[in-house]
Amino acid sequence: MLLPGPLVVAFDGFFDAGMAQRLLVEQLLEAGDATVVASFDVDSLIDYRSRRPVITFDANRYVDYDDPALLLYHLLDRDGQTYYVLTGPEPDYRWEAVIEAITAIMDDLGITLVAHAHGIPMAVPHSRPVGMTVHGTDERLIGEHKPVFGTVQVPASLAALLEMRLGESSRDAVGFSIHVPHYLAQSTFHDAALTALNAIVDVTGLNLPNDALVEAAREGRIQIEREVEDNDEVREAVQALERQYDVHLRGLERPSLLAGEGEDLPSADEIGADFEDFLRTVDETDNP
Repeated sequence: MLLPGPLVVAFDGFFDAGMAQRLLVEQLLEAGDATVVASFDVDSLIDYRSRRPVITFDANRYVDYDDPALLLYHLLDRDGQTYYVLTGPEPDYRWEAVIEAITAIMDDLGITLVAHAHGIPMAVPHSRPVGMTVHGTDERLIGEHKPVFGTVQVPASLAALLEMRLGESSRDAVGFSIHVPHYLAQSTFHDAALTALNAIVDVTGLNLPNDALVEAAREGRIQIEREVEDNDEVREAVQALERQYDVHLRGLERPSLLAGEGEDLPSADEIGADFEDFLRTVDETDNP
């Protein structure tokens, strides 16, 4: 018999800076004794021609196919507490029908809280604590986190729509948009995944395994610092971001971390150009 527990939702396909969501899900599935308890009919949900799955050709025949799957896993945390992870490709079609199915699963399993997390690129330095934008269906889920943005229109995702629909039906849902340095957006930034995991722990009370992420984040910081020290332009750009970040924390009048302070700080595009070589080096190391 399956017991109630929180649900972590993670759909591939929406932009995920620093691969925060992917790293988080990999950590949970590898360490949580995951068991599949439900699956969705992806043939009715996925546009294969817009994002083709991988098939392997070996000499003179096809031998393996990366079959897309949207699966619900049952897991146990380190204290034996039940929780669930729903992960797989974000559906291209029938978002409202998928949300209705998820809501029905929540009712069947007694799930009362849904959480999701992903990375977003921000003009912040890697050398400062990783921040986040917290959003949810109830103020008590957001806690003391202050908003970074005002009212903005952004491309929708299934996770965002799910959160909104759950709120409309008076259910609890919370999301964590982790602030990833924009120059590391296309790299694996384990600090972002660790921040996401800790945020989920705080809101759910789960005792989730984090040892592997802690070690990977430590090694990642060492690697990034080494690359920064070896490149004067990169170091200067990071220092400019650090000054901007520190001024914001000192409580000066700033509408957001993206605001300048009257000095000749580089724009996001200028910093991004300075980091072109740096990103290439980091990507080659992360993806040998």
